[in-house]
Amino acid sequence: MVLEIAEIHVVQGREREFEEAVQRAVPLFQRSRGCRGMELQRTIETPTKYRLVVQWDSVEDHMVHFRGSPEFQEWRRLVGGHFERPPIVDHTTRVLTGF
Repeated sequence: MVLEIAEIHVVQGREREFEEAVQRAVPLFQRSRGCRGMELQRTIETPTKYRLVVQWDSVEDHMVHFRGSPEFQEWRRLVGGHFERPPIVDHTTRVLTGF
């Protein structure tokens, strides 16, 4: 499993609208090839900064199949207008689990 972790900065004052847009986008991820789940996290210290964490079977499922899909275009239509700047995206794999 691969985690896509996107750091997203939202225009101040549009946090609620952004969260609602992400909620509306959940079905886009649910029907995407290789997507196993997603969550949105909001930082406490900087309330306009979020982390979108998406579980994918592979980087290819995210970067090729999702990014090349109509679902991605709809995702960007729903949330893109709330971005203060382009998201920073990393892909990670688990190397250690604690308790």
